[in-house]
Amino acid sequence: MNSNTLIILAGPTAVGKTSLSIDLARFFNTEIVSADSRQIYKEMITGTAVPVEDQLKKIPHHLVHSRSIHDYYNSNMYEQDALAVLKKIFRKHPVAILTGGTGLYIDAICYSIDELPSADHEIRARLAQKFKDEGIESLRFDLKKLDPDYYNKVDLNNHKRILKALEICLITGKPYSSFLIKKKTERPFNMIKIGLDLPREELYERINTRVDRMIKEGLLEEARSLYPHKHLNALKTVGYRELFRHLDGELSLTEAIDLIKRNTRHYARRQLTWFRRYKDMTWFHPGQAEEIKTFITDQLPLVLTNIKR
Repeated sequence: MNSNTLIILAGPTAVGKTSLSIDLARFFNTEIVSADSRQIYKEMITGTAVPVEDQLKKIPHHLVHSRSIHDYYNSNMYEQDALAVLKKIFRKHPVAILTGGTGLYIDAICYSIDELPSADHEIRARLAQKFKDEGIESLRFDLKKLDPDYYNKVDLNNHKRILKALEICLITGKPYSSFLIKKKTERPFNMIKIGLDLPREELYERINTRVDRMIKEGLLEEARSLYPHKHLNALKTVGYRELFRHLDGELSLTEAIDLIKRNTRHYARRQLTWFRRYKDMTWFHPGQAEEIKTFITDQLPLVLTNIKR
């Protein structure tokens, strides 16, 4: 049995992962690796709920603000980066913590994924023009022909996901879904998967409160400073795209804020749907910190049980 153990702490946005992960890192005397696809970008601060400076000082955090919005980055690159960081952590500590809400990143660590090819800008531009000229129905038709499996799973109203799938199909000649098949991957560490959830109304209230706080802390000003780069993939995300529409004159500020709250609630539901697929994930209320510590300690290999016993 491997003696090193990775604690995976997952859940929807605003559920309380950051504070609990820091509590667990103190308890197990270890470090944290982020599995958040937005916190990785150093230019995005207010809108990504990145741990505050005081939290970052107390516990080492990895893969936070490690990339620029101008960098190309994907889940395969994240897998390699995160595994390299974990290797270093396990040289010092028998336990490490991975936390975040990006399901594809957590999948990459749990299962690994086949390497996706680099972007083909010519194909991407051609598909974007087709979408502009013919609409999403034309993209759906092509996807159903090239990758019926993914067609039956994808949100058919999400043109970005359809475009990405078609690009991979055309570059590789293989269905995009073939790159997403989860294979049993042997990692040099054990994994304990913890999921956090709250009653819907409580979670939605937390989301609304967080959005209001972000606005007070300067999210609009941050969006304004990033506006010249709004075409970048990193910025096509909840919180920024709605404020870009406000800056374009499409929405009032009140409408933009309400839309951020609504879209964040929708995102949280999708996150929960994703993580519910993990049959070996044990779910807790974020307020059950002591119960979570006990559960994790009981799951640790015998060689580690002297950590907190």
